[in-house]
Amino acid sequence: MAIVYRETKEFTAEELQRLFLSVHWESGNYPEKLVRAMHNSSKVISAWNGDKLVGLVRGLDDGETVAFLHYLLVDPACQGQHIGDELMKRIMHDYEDLLYVKVIPSDPKTIPFYARYGFKQYDHYSAMVKKQF
Repeated sequence: MAIVYRETKEFTAEELQRLFLSVHWESGNYPEKLVRAMHNSSKVISAWNGDKLVGLVRGLDDGETVAFLHYLLVDPACQGQHIGDELMKRIMHDYEDLLYVKVIPSDPKTIPFYARYGFKQYDHYSAMVKKQF
C-alpha cells in the first residue's frame, strides 16, 4: 500500500501513543498530552499506511525567523521506505523562507541524516533540557 502524507493536527490518543511507543519514546506514555501538543504545534506532517499512522514530523516556529523541528519519527516496521526523508523534504519546503531551522537530535546516530539537509553541529552550541516528569 502506498504511503499517504497529510498536513493535519488531528490525531487520536491511541494513534499517537502507538507510534511514539513503537520507537520507545517516553512521551508515548502521555497520549493526551501528545494530542494537545499536536494541536498547539505550528506545523505537523504525518505519514499514513492506510488508516495507520506510521510517521510524523512537527515544527514549532515564529513564522519569520526560526523553526524548531521536533518529533521526527517513523514506525520501525515502516523504516527503510524513505518516509523520514519525505517528511523532512516536506517540512523543509514549508520553512524555506525562515532564517533558521534548528533540530536537536536526541540520538547521535541521526546526525548524518540531518546533515543531508544542511544541518550543522556547532561546538559552542548545545541544547539543554529540563525534564519535568
